[in-house]
Amino acid sequence: MNERVTNLKGKLIVSCQALPDEPLYSSYIMGRMALAAKVGGAGGIRANTKKDIEAIRAAVDLPIIGIVKRDYPDSDVYITPTMREVEELIQVKPDIIAVEATDDLRPDGVTLKEFYDQIREKYPDLLLMADCSTVEEAVRADELGFDFIGTTMVGYTAQSRNDHIDRDDFRILRTILERVKHPVIAEGNINTPEKAKRVIELGAFCVVVGSIITRPQLITKAFVEAMESRD
Repeated sequence: MNERVTNLKGKLIVSCQALPDEPLYSSYIMGRMALAAKVGGAGGIRANTKKDIEAIRAAVDLPIIGIVKRDYPDSDVYITPTMREVEELIQVKPDIIAVEATDDLRPDGVTLKEFYDQIREKYPDLLLMADCSTVEEAVRADELGFDFIGTTMVGYTAQSRNDHIDRDDFRILRTILERVKHPVIAEGNINTPEKAKRVIELGAFCVVVGSIITRPQLITKAFVEAMESRD
C-alpha cells in the first residue's frame, strides 16, 4: 500500500457521482464537487467513469477510488462488472479500483473469483476494493485477497435487502471487522457526521459518504418529506 492510500486511514472519502438522469450530471460539476469536498477537509474521492476521474484529477490532488457503473442485460452486477471497465479505469490511474463483490454472477456468467484472477493476472499490483453486501461476501472477498473490503452494497442486493449498514449499532460492520484481515472501508447509508465518526471508532479504515453530501435532490427530498409528514 503506497503512502497516498495509507494516509486515507481515519479519513472521509466523498463520493462525487452523478448518473445521466440526475441534475448534476457533468464531469465539470463533479470536478468542482471534488474541490468543494477537499476544501471541507475530505481525504479522498470516490468517482465513477474515466471522464469524471479526469476532471477530478484536474481539480484536486487527492486519492481516488475509481469505478465504472454499467448495466449488462445478463447480470445484476453493475459496479466495474467486467475487464472492459477495469481497462477504462487503468487509463486514468485511480489509486484504488472498486468492483462489486456480491454473490451474483457477472456478465457472461463469470464468477467473482474468475474476475478477480483476471485482474490480478494482468495487474498484480493494482489496489482493489470489494463492494460487498453481506458478511459472507466480505469474508469471501477477504480470502480472495482484495486489498480493501467495503460495505457499499449492504441493503442493495436481494441477499441483503433486509439489512442496513447502521442497523443495531453497525452490527454488520462490526461482524465484518471481526472476521476479515484486510482493511474495511465503511460505505452505504452513513448519512450523519455522528455515524461517520462511529464507524471509525469501531475500527473502519476510512469512511465513504456520498448522497448526503453530493446529491442535493435527495437531500431536498428528505427535508420535504419530513415537513409533509408533520402532524
